[in-house]
Amino acid sequence: MRRFPVMLFAAGFGTRMGALTKDRPKPMIPVAGKALLDHALDLCTADLVTHRVVNLHYLGDQIARHLSGRDVALSREDPILDTGAGLRAALPLLGSGPVMTLNTDAVWTGENPLVELAAAWDDRRMDALLLVAEVQNASGHRGTGDFLIDSDGRLTRAEGAPGVVYLGAQILCTHRLVRVSQQAFSLNLIWDQMIAEGRAFGRLHRGGWCDVGQPDSIALAEALLHD
Repeated sequence: MRRFPVMLFAAGFGTRMGALTKDRPKPMIPVAGKALLDHALDLCTADLVTHRVVNLHYLGDQIARHLSGRDVALSREDPILDTGAGLRAALPLLGSGPVMTLNTDAVWTGENPLVELAAAWDDRRMDALLLVAEVQNASGHRGTGDFLIDSDGRLTRAEGAPGVVYLGAQILCTHRLVRVSQQAFSLNLIWDQMIAEGRAFGRLHRGGWCDVGQPDSIALAEALLHD
């Protein structure tokens, strides 16, 4: 199976977690006795990824100490850059070509999401492959879907329809990032370009997932892991 470099997003402020992130970054919040960041890193096994990069901003020194001695490169952001510019800033560490990205505020069950992505990736058709789930299968998610997915797997914006939810794991071609003039920008800008060109695809996750974006989601995540 093809291997990719992986970017783990860990720079955000985690404001929705309230007091839990007053003195620690969200990726360091424990779920089932393990930091969220470590749940994410456990998915990034050597047979799937070539190297791992974690970006830092809010209370980033805590994450840097936690990762000390591990084979993980750090991309420090000052100021914070959002997902698109944050990924662009890490490209010297990630290298050229498609990369995997993984959010660090969720837990997964079932098949490793990075295995699912690598098995379905097709350079000829795709500039992005996002792992998604139906709204009713996205534990902890609040709101409607992010995208619609057609019978070929192509994505369009949901525009308020139920749709499917992006789960925070993807393979992405990075060449568009260097063309953006803004200092800080979201990956939504890049996805919209790919959608317009018919190059953005989705794959339904074969397993469970829980977004740990609110304090009450911790119990949901732990129940999912122990089910």
